Amino acid sequence: MSARSPSPERGPAPPPAAPSAEQLLLRARLALAEPGALGELSALLQAVEPRSLLGSGGPAALGELAAALGELAAPPRREPDGAEPRGQDAALGAVAERAERVAAAFLLLLHKLEAAGERQPPGVAAVGPGLRRLQGHAFIFAVTHREQRPWTSARSRELAQELLERLVRAAGCGSVEEFLRGKEGGEDGAFGAVMGLLKKEDTWKCNPASKDVFCWALLRVSRPWLCPHLERVLPPALLLSDDFQEENKVLGVRCLHHIVLNVPGADLCQFNRAQVVFHALYNHLYSREAALIQAVLLCLLDLLPILQRCQQHQGQARPTSPWDQVLQLVLTHMEAEHGLALRRVYAGSLPAFVSRLGILIVRHLKRLERVILGYLEVSDGPREEARLAILETLQCTIEHAWPRMPCRLPVLLKALLRLLWDVHTERGPTPEPVRAALLHRATQCLILLDHCSQGQLKVLLQGVHSCCEEERVRECLRKVQEST
Repeated sequence: MSARSPSPERGPAPPPAAPSAEQLLLRARLALAEPGALGELSALLQAVEPRSLLGSGGPAALGELAAALGELAAPPRREPDGAEPRGQDAALGAVAERAERVAAAFLLLLHKLEAAGERQPPGVAAVGPGLRRLQGHAFIFAVTHREQRPWTSARSRELAQELLERLVRAAGCGSVEEFLRGKEGGEDGAFGAVMGLLKKEDTWKCNPASKDVFCWALLRVSRPWLCPHLERVLPPALLLSDDFQEENKVLGVRCLHHIVLNVPGADLCQFNRAQVVFHALYNHLYSREAALIQAVLLCLLDLLPILQRCQQHQGQARPTSPWDQVLQLVLTHMEAEHGLALRRVYAGSLPAFVSRLGILIVRHLKRLERVILGYLEVSDGPREEARLAILETLQCTIEHAWPRMPCRLPVLLKALLRLLWDVHTERGPTPEPVRAALLHRATQCLILLDHCSQGQLKVLLQGVHSCCEEERVRECLRKVQEST
């Protein structure tokens, strides 16, 4: 047999090519159908070469990869009518478990992008596009899972908070607010991208977390950075405020209030936006929920001056202003209201309405007087919020409409004296500082009534002061007699 010729020596096998961003995207899509593939994705991310994420198709692939990861950890979708599907509890638990791995994947991607940035030559900004494609989806995921919700766990919340902080640092920002709005004189922040991603939802009713992300992000963008996004944020806020669930209505009204405070009045007046918001809020005044009424009244107090300026600028001559329209409805509801929670909310808003209307409050004096007398008679609990607010309302009314007060002196004097007596003699749970505040404000109202009636009240009080034996009441009457 002839000897075999020696075979040529083989060199070491070349190392396997590092997975590209496109391969990672494919693995993430497989993970949507195969839960076990998510672990493989984490292993791929550990081995990936950072520069491979910045190839020609890297930024676009990163955006699709981030979208796939966010969809993987999204809460279970609901029916368009808000109904929850069967097996909801088991699905929520699975989401919380997947969210932990997805958060770890997002954190690893950020780490790889930061490492790629360190290896880039000076002046090359290849990391920026990749981070911009990633940060919107990562932000939505982090806000969805950072607070206690049915679809979160303690670990997923911890990782989501860490991801949010890393996102802010990776963008070179010092706070979430700066991350959303952008740096001074720099590029735009992530708020526009986040709103664009949220808009792609077919309906926020199907995703229970989308409204929370929308509101959380919106309330952190203020003037002047909010104005360019007005067309994106106003329609969702109006839709949210018009929902049938009370919680969503309150959330929507708070978003509208934030928009009113942080968008210039001129922009709100364009295309009758302010009028649309006013009608949406005005319809809520017929609600019986104290939390919603309070949010609506607070928003109206800041919207009505803008709306009034709009009407004046447009030359719309109207016999009554929006202030009158709202106050008339509020007073009508106050007269027939017996619920303590709503009485406190209504009474707390009255001083601001009286101050804003000024002398024009005389248009509502008859109804306002009935409301003041009725609310002074009834205690609303230990803190006496309603009666304290009504006394403040009376004081503002006397200051602004003092020429109309002398004819009402007998009725108001009787009500205030009864209040002084009731506060002193009642032995309820009202703390002493609250009693003192009631006595002080009632005394101030008596002094103002005496001033606007040119001393008539002092004449009426002479007999009362001489026959009163209660020391605290006598002290209040003495202050009125000695006032100048």
